[in-house]
Amino acid sequence: MSTKLNQIIAVEKGVKAKAHQDLTAAHHGLQKPALLTGIARTYQPKDEEGEQLPPESTRVQVRAEEVLRRTAESLTRLFDVTATKDWANREARADVSVDGQVLISQVPVSYLLFLEKQLTDLNTFVRRLPVLDAAESWTQDPSTDDWRTEPVRTVRTKKVPRNHVKAEATEKHPAQVEVYYEDVPVGYWTTVKFSGALPARRISQLLDRVEKLQQAVKFAREEANAAEVTDRRVGDPVFGYLFG
Repeated sequence: MSTKLNQIIAVEKGVKAKAHQDLTAAHHGLQKPALLTGIARTYQPKDEEGEQLPPESTRVQVRAEEVLRRTAESLTRLFDVTATKDWANREARADVSVDGQVLISQVPVSYLLFLEKQLTDLNTFVRRLPVLDAAESWTQDPSTDDWRTEPVRTVRTKKVPRNHVKAEATEKHPAQVEVYYEDVPVGYWTTVKFSGALPARRISQLLDRVEKLQQAVKFAREEANAAEVTDRRVGDPVFGYLFG
């Protein structure tokens, strides 16, 4: 039964974790001298009437050569799985197609992974683009490439003091006058707003394209990862040389 690249990728993490665990355990075991040493001693009294003592012995619990063999077995699996994946990644390719059109042909898996990361960042970038104020009506100014609103005319006023006679003057009292201010039109403002932001429909269009390409890249990666692989056996020669 043939093996596919996605199956190798699925088991790689577990193989790597087990190899790391086995190597750590082997390292720690070899750092305990007591486990590596043994002793056997017997007692013989000086004469027949002397005290008889039982023999004493401690067995060797860890043998470095055996640890090397087990370590090689564990790491050989990791070396083989990783080699199988990396060799397959050199050969596994797929087209990136959007709406039935091939955008990039025969893309290797490593570059598809790069594209996925970049498109995730671009998705965030597009979502944060400045958008034109929806409360205004905008048209593009061909002379500047800015967006502009229609001119809006507003009145400029100025407060002018006015006198309000509350009581007319008499022979005994002066007139009672109250000063108030009246807003009097003195001119007109004509305002045109400009913006370098983007219309919401443009941002929506850009986001749609990014998301379509993201989906296409994911499909391409799945297709490439479904390629059959050839099992690579590199661990045996490596550890045959290292520990042999």
